[in-house]
Amino acid sequence: MVRSTDRTRRAIDWQVFKGLDLQGKAVLVHTGWEVHWETEQYFSDHPFLTRQAAEYLANAGVTLVGIDSLNIDDTADGYRPAHSILLGEDIPIVEHLCNLGQVPITGFKFFAVPIKVLNFSTFPVRAFALLESET
Repeated sequence: MVRSTDRTRRAIDWQVFKGLDLQGKAVLVHTGWEVHWETEQYFSDHPFLTRQAAEYLANAGVTLVGIDSLNIDDTADGYRPAHSILLGEDIPIVEHLCNLGQVPITGFKFFAVPIKVLNFSTFPVRAFALLESET
């Protein structure tokens, strides 16, 4: 878990992940954007990962990247570097997460259980975390 709730800009860059042990781990990015769920604000000016952040995560060997905002990319410009880089390395992306503030930085297992579908590029999952004391 990476907390990026005290940012002054929308873009989340690679330095947020610097020095973390990421190899073989799911990385969840808690931005606090979930507070805008079910509002018009949720669909504009959301936090996103920069190209450099996506490259850093892919090079670090993460197994999944999740974020609690509308999209892992900036939807204002039409480019999708985080999607292209992460999915190009077979690293799944989970967006629209909620309640990440209730999940500790470490000491949990994350699950994103998809429904059985064919020929979809996006689909809903049941995402949840099990705390170590619960496993």
